Amino acid sequence: MAIKIIAVDLDGTLLSSGNVILPETERVLRVASESGIKVVLATGRPLSGALPFAQQLGLSGDEQYAIVFNGAVVQSLDGRVLMSQELNYQDFNNMLRFQRLSHVDVHFETTKYFLTCDHDLSVQMQINAALTNNIIKVRNRKDIPQDFTFNKVGFTSIESSDQVDKLWNSLPAWAFDTYDIVRSFDSIIELNALGASKGNALMDLASRLKIDQKDVMVFGDQGNDISMFENPNFKKIAMGNAIEAIKEKADYVTDDNDHNGIAKAIKKFVL
Repeated sequence: MAIKIIAVDLDGTLLSSGNVILPETERVLRVASESGIKVVLATGRPLSGALPFAQQLGLSGDEQYAIVFNGAVVQSLDGRVLMSQELNYQDFNNMLRFQRLSHVDVHFETTKYFLTCDHDLSVQMQINAALTNNIIKVRNRKDIPQDFTFNKVGFTSIESSDQVDKLWNSLPAWAFDTYDIVRSFDSIIELNALGASKGNALMDLASRLKIDQKDVMVFGDQGNDISMFENPNFKKIAMGNAIEAIKEKADYVTDDNDHNGIAKAIKKFVL
């Protein structure tokens, strides 16, 4: 096995609990990149939220890539879209129906901005926008055009994570048959078009680059990473801080995100 792609989740994986890349993790990923391995950031964030960390790792340009919006979009780091899966106005109305099942906010993410019809924004929604360098457009429902499309939806709590639990347990069965829905953190439910996942996007990217799936290594920690860990061909590394569902599917469990888990695994298996 000669690893040619290393795909890394951001929050809880590449980033420490202080929301930074630790120096040793940065060094090892730079060494991997300089040796010809594609280091691909695979995140629920839009590209704007991934670029600062890509740049810190020395990654840029049309031949470096990111998987964003949980796999709904694959882009080169200069912004070129290789693949995009979108949701439409009917989906928009479905999201507002789901929102009424509990006391949560809902926001819609596009490659250019976030949009919501909620005027009282949850703290989590504001954090999401700030972390990803995005503006939030607040609009009334009647002002949303019928040609509106978006790549991802986020449900966050305006009260407590109990309300997110309530929504998760109240979603109808048909919703899970119609959309890809993940619990990325206790306080967030994320929804994409059916089939839009980090795992599928990574398979698509590997195919475009003519790289065998057995030469792909993945790192993750949360529910929106599970699709990468369901691929039997990938070399799957769970972070020490990962949820049990990730650890159970992993080939190896490394140290946590505050102790250079990525760097330790790459030195063990790749460099």
